[in-house]
Amino acid sequence: MPSSPSSSAGAAGLACGAGAYVLWGFFPAFWPLLAPAGPLEILAHRLVWTLAVMALVTLVLRRGKILWRLSPGGWLMAGAGAVLIAINWGVYIYGVTSGQVVETSLGYFINPLVSVLFGVLVFNERLRGAQWAAVAVGGAAVCVLTFEHGDVPVLALVLAASFGTYGLIKKTSKLAAVDSLTAESLVLGLPAIGFLVWLGAQGTFTTGLTGHDLLLMASGPITALPLLMFSIAARRVSMTTLGILQYLAPILQFAWGVLVLHEPMSPARWAGFALVWVAVMVFTVDGVLAARRVLRSRAEPAPQVTVGS
Repeated sequence: MPSSPSSSAGAAGLACGAGAYVLWGFFPAFWPLLAPAGPLEILAHRLVWTLAVMALVTLVLRRGKILWRLSPGGWLMAGAGAVLIAINWGVYIYGVTSGQVVETSLGYFINPLVSVLFGVLVFNERLRGAQWAAVAVGGAAVCVLTFEHGDVPVLALVLAASFGTYGLIKKTSKLAAVDSLTAESLVLGLPAIGFLVWLGAQGTFTTGLTGHDLLLMASGPITALPLLMFSIAARRVSMTTLGILQYLAPILQFAWGVLVLHEPMSPARWAGFALVWVAVMVFTVDGVLAARRVLRSRAEPAPQVTVGS
């Protein structure tokens, strides 16, 4: 029998979601290829070429009028999101190019726990006992890793906080994913162009090698593609499914850091990551069980009311 439109849409959404997180998971393999460009120059290229890609997408989809009519408040939200995502991207690029891939993966492991805390603090959401347990175990993991490392894992916490706050802004924004990313790219792209022009005037702009230039340009589509795939998935699969898929990226990043780059993993560091993974499992299982309870309650027939004679 042919599949129903809803099942086909769900399968496409699942494929897009998995594809987005797998691409993000292999980002640590890409950014070091852009050397000798430094983290700031790589970030500037990423912003400029993402703007070029999103401008083309906006033109093809004829969505320019939406941005033209965007209110000052809407641009303010886009600007705030742009600053946060620039911080997230810049810190991540620095972490990956400086050989700290394992710590960057930690940031994305604990990011969902940060988002849960934002839900409590900003939206007054009530956490279930398992969610509080996951947050507590995640906090204990950060303490263990801090003790093991000798200082706070700043990169991981900045990545988690910046992306969690970015998600908070996206949740309150009324713009569609394509329009939001295009607006953020406009806010960020123009200063990035100015920075690259300044680098060129200083004679420190890393050009002249065709292959290297093409890699720098590729940072735009490599950034935009998983974001667009994620936006498709977000509309077609449940938040529970997305919540499980999101761990594909840090798992792949962690594996890259340990198995390919051979970053050191002391027993205490393994213990800290083990606590993180326990928190992730508690958080994920609780989310799946909660979603099943909701579906079960919706499937139950409504109680019949008997009208007396």
